[in-house]
Amino acid sequence: MVLAFEIILVLTAVLMTVLVLLHKGKGGGLSSLFGGGVQSNLSGSTVVEKNLDRYTIIVALIWVVCIVALNLIQAYA
Repeated sequence: MVLAFEIILVLTAVLMTVLVLLHKGKGGGLSSLFGGGVQSNLSGSTVVEKNLDRYTIIVALIWVVCIVALNLIQAYA
């Protein structure tokens, strides 16, 4: 049981990293210092971006549940 939670935790951590990096930058940051911030936001929020948000939230919730479950198993084992 613990091994399954640990595997799921590692997979969701890697998936979270990929999903967060796939998000479109929303401005500011260090890139705007060097001219990278000259972008027009005419497109707004697309369906792909909304679905990416949903997937990121779902994976984050699974990640948190695995962390809590592993802590509970460790505390009561």
